[in-house]
Amino acid sequence: MVIAAHPSRDGLRDVHPSRLPRPLLTTMYFAFTLHATDGQARAGTFYTPHGEIPTPAFAPVGTQATVKTLTPDELHDLGASLILANTYHLYLRPGVERIARLGGLHRFMAWQGPLLTDSGGFQVFSLAPLRRVDADGVTFRSHVDGSEHRFTPEVIIAAQEALGADIIMCLDECADPHDRAYNEVALARTHAWAERCRAAHRRRDQALFGIVQGGIFPELRAESARTLVSLDFPGYAIGGLSVGETKEEMLATLDATVPLLPADRPRYLMGVGGPRDLVECVARGIDLFDCVLPTRLARNGGLLTRTGRLNIRNARFADDPGPIVPGCTCYTCRRFSLAYLHHLFKAQEILGLRLATLHNLHVLLRLMEEMRAAILAGTFASFQASFLAECQPIGADLER
Repeated sequence: MVIAAHPSRDGLRDVHPSRLPRPLLTTMYFAFTLHATDGQARAGTFYTPHGEIPTPAFAPVGTQATVKTLTPDELHDLGASLILANTYHLYLRPGVERIARLGGLHRFMAWQGPLLTDSGGFQVFSLAPLRRVDADGVTFRSHVDGSEHRFTPEVIIAAQEALGADIIMCLDECADPHDRAYNEVALARTHAWAERCRAAHRRRDQALFGIVQGGIFPELRAESARTLVSLDFPGYAIGGLSVGETKEEMLATLDATVPLLPADRPRYLMGVGGPRDLVECVARGIDLFDCVLPTRLARNGGLLTRTGRLNIRNARFADDPGPIVPGCTCYTCRRFSLAYLHHLFKAQEILGLRLATLHNLHVLLRLMEEMRAAILAGTFASFQASFLAECQPIGADLER
């Protein structure tokens, strides 16, 4: 099913306008093609000014314009098609004006592929009690130097336009997923701010996504989806999950939310990246993901496998001559033993962090490729069943 054709210098060619999502008719910079579905799972391509994003896709997190320990070339070689950076952190250091003067975020970090910037809303709201929220925006103190700052929808859009990412986010308010009363208040603010972000957005070469909020409450999620869809964003994110709710609550919330989002727009689940979660959420129709989990685990000695994770600091690996995963094609597994990785972490050598990060991102990016292939082949249901039967939650270390 083709939702939109590949954009070219001449615009979107060979597609009748009635078949195009409306924002594409005006921007001519973005297109979303849906190649196949298998149940609710979708395989597509999101075309951006800086390249194609085959979906489903996982975006490594480069919070401060860098995916920790890795170079852009290494990320490209791993198969990353999208990287996330964070507006809050870049606003504070080195400053969005400086990045703009230096040619924008793509040039600044030497990444020429698609970029997504989060609005920084989650980071601001995690600063309690160092922030104050009102109907107009949020005032907060920097975690870097304690200085006071003010974020409004207009400030956030201006900052992201200066950074120049391909995909940008509305300012939203992320609330405790179980607090019904506060979610109602936060939702009203999120919707009002989304309207202001839409009005403030001027750069046609950036896709502004609205963010669905509402905690674990199906009726609030439905209200949020209806309101944001009426604003006709070129893509929709689902926020406020993986922030304290159970896995069952998260999946139930997606079951209630995803069907209310337009089929002809990309769907982005924010902050979710465990292997089991990725499979479960692709099965529910999610196209894009980001999460710090693979890189954070790596820096703490956690190595992802098909069945869960290993703790490389465990003494049982000190004499193990094998790779992390037999048959894994990542650079780390092709070159180095578990014993060597164990030594690097015990000696606190930086190379250990790099090798672990390379492996973990390889595992997740290959998982996305496998899911895409299964959807295209019409075998996703069997893939999902076998994967979930094999892969354990990553909370506990695995025995070798």
